[in-house]
Amino acid sequence: MSPVLASSVSPSSRNDSAAADPVRPRLLTGDRPTGPLHLGHLVGTLRNRVRLQDAYDCTFIVADLHMLTTRNAPEQIAEIDANARTLVLDALGAGLDPARVTFYLQSLVPEVLELAGLFQSLVSVNRLERIPSLKEMARDSGQEMSFALLGYPVLQAADILAVRAEAVPVGKDNYAYVEVTREIARRFNARYGEVFPEPETVEGDVPTLVGTDGQRKMSKSLGNAIALSDPAPVVRKKVMGMFTDPNRLTATTPGRVEGNPVFAYLDAFGADIATIEALKDRYRAGRVGDVEVKAYLVEVLESVLQPMRERRETFAAPGVVETLIEEGSERVRTETRETLRLVRTAMGFAGVHTRLHRRARKAGGGLPGA
Repeated sequence: MSPVLASSVSPSSRNDSAAADPVRPRLLTGDRPTGPLHLGHLVGTLRNRVRLQDAYDCTFIVADLHMLTTRNAPEQIAEIDANARTLVLDALGAGLDPARVTFYLQSLVPEVLELAGLFQSLVSVNRLERIPSLKEMARDSGQEMSFALLGYPVLQAADILAVRAEAVPVGKDNYAYVEVTREIARRFNARYGEVFPEPETVEGDVPTLVGTDGQRKMSKSLGNAIALSDPAPVVRKKVMGMFTDPNRLTATTPGRVEGNPVFAYLDAFGADIATIEALKDRYRAGRVGDVEVKAYLVEVLESVLQPMRERRETFAAPGVVETLIEEGSERVRTETRETLRLVRTAMGFAGVHTRLHRRARKAGGGLPGA
């Protein structure tokens, strides 16, 4: 066992303690391994994940199969292991505790694809086409709507229901996906019998964080993100180049706070409310320049990010994150197999297979005349 894991709690020990506590409901969360997490993830879901890990039995999916909906070139697939490591390190740096959270790689649980296939008859194409963010994902990727992208919510439902999660912390754009999961769970239970819970959503403090360009939400693909792993000089450079009030030509020109991403970030990450409100008053009155406000934002962000960098580094030794992912994936695969057993039984496939097997054995096998 690695020194870091040995000094805390092993993944196996974490699973045993969670299983022994029947009061803790299951929570599923996670991200696609497309690159480092950023401030938008922190306010949208990560803060909730950290808060909720004490109250829930938490499972974190590294959703590489979902990544294939828009990023499926061989060179992109080849980056999955490195990106998965970065993703888990970012989550650990933000405060997730490997003693209380199971991390797993989606493609190491292939049974989830079978579960998604069984769910396909429980949702219509028209229902999936009404999800606005799917069209946005296709547009942002520069591709046509693929079958995989259209079925993204169904595979996500399989991820959630495979571990029979009862809660999903989400940002604003993910509500529609979880609602599809709830609908699938209700329809399955009504048609075949009670197997699945209807997971509830847990909203983030700031559902959407605008990017540094002030135009669209923060996104790695749009180049307007501040990564949680960015070093201090990079953070400063990005902040000092941020969009503010385009109508403000000098420091003495009264500025607009509303819609100004610098102040949106201060509201999201600043702890000294009095100082922030005073800066807003001075900005509106033309008594403080953008440089001074941005410099203060750099201080605020560094007070958040530096402790995360330090915590992240404690898990950075080779093999630590990989061990967490591998052991967690095996546990989730075991759970998913059990869920599939319950699903097949409820749907009647277990009976079909048993009868087929009995008839085959009774006939003694072999073709007539052989």
